[in-house]
Amino acid sequence: MEKQYYYAYSKYLKEKYGEKVYKLPVNLPVTCPNRKEGGGCLFCADAGTGFEAKESTMPVLEQLQSSREKVEKRYHAHKFIAYFQNYTNTFLPLPALLQYMEEAAGMENIVEISLSTRPDCIRQDYLEAFQNFRERTGIEVSIELGLQTVNYHTLSAMNRGHGLAEFINAVLLIAPYHFPVCVHMILNLPGDAMEDARESARVLSALPVSMVKLHSLYIPKECALYKEYEAGNIQICSKQEYIERLAEFISLLRKDIVVERLFSRIPEKDSAFSNWGNSWWKLTDEWKALMEERQYVQGIRCDYLNGAALNRWEM
Repeated sequence: MEKQYYYAYSKYLKEKYGEKVYKLPVNLPVTCPNRKEGGGCLFCADAGTGFEAKESTMPVLEQLQSSREKVEKRYHAHKFIAYFQNYTNTFLPLPALLQYMEEAAGMENIVEISLSTRPDCIRQDYLEAFQNFRERTGIEVSIELGLQTVNYHTLSAMNRGHGLAEFINAVLLIAPYHFPVCVHMILNLPGDAMEDARESARVLSALPVSMVKLHSLYIPKECALYKEYEAGNIQICSKQEYIERLAEFISLLRKDIVVERLFSRIPEKDSAFSNWGNSWWKLTDEWKALMEERQYVQGIRCDYLNGAALNRWEM
């Protein structure tokens, strides 16, 4: 049996729903307040994150059914998550978002709706409505928050349009409703160092966070960061440095936090830089080798919470 270095998302879903569950992307006609007000994050392309998404003009049910046919045929899955993936879905007016959620709920065997959004686009009236939806339909609602780094200087440099405080506030607002919270992190943003990766793990572990989705930085050809990259104005850490940051992050991460992804996956034609020209599975193998060398598994160094100094000096 292969050694488990982290709590994998596939394992979590199987434990929760009793069988394989696959995400089906949904692209809604929405943008992001940061794109409207501040020009958007430097690493965000015009397509957002939905490089392979359907057109947002396509009805939600049609998008889901199209993706479902491919997934069922290839993976023999029978339960699905409707993943409202692109841009900031809670930037939609609440009635419109609820209508899209109702449409997704109309497809058979949808067990969850996952809403991708920003920390500064979480509000109590939305959360109340999501709770009512869950109670009425029996369909889980999970929330994916893009944070990327806990370094507020880097957040500012990347023009994220929010700081660390907004993220903490969003997580605490969501907590009483018990929606699973997935946090997106990039461990190799320009300006960040190893200690930022370590501190990111510590901060997430100290908060009621359910999952983390890790991305190695990729640079789309149509984004502001691409110009800086081409001009040689930014430095991206080496492949080995990223793998070491990832090992440190996982070793410090609370054991019960689900890890959805370790490396980005983006079509080569859409990116100027991605994964140092390596496949994600090759990078994963190198990371596992380092974890084995250091005798790391998830949470093995998560000893800094709940009165750590008192625990060390307890007689």
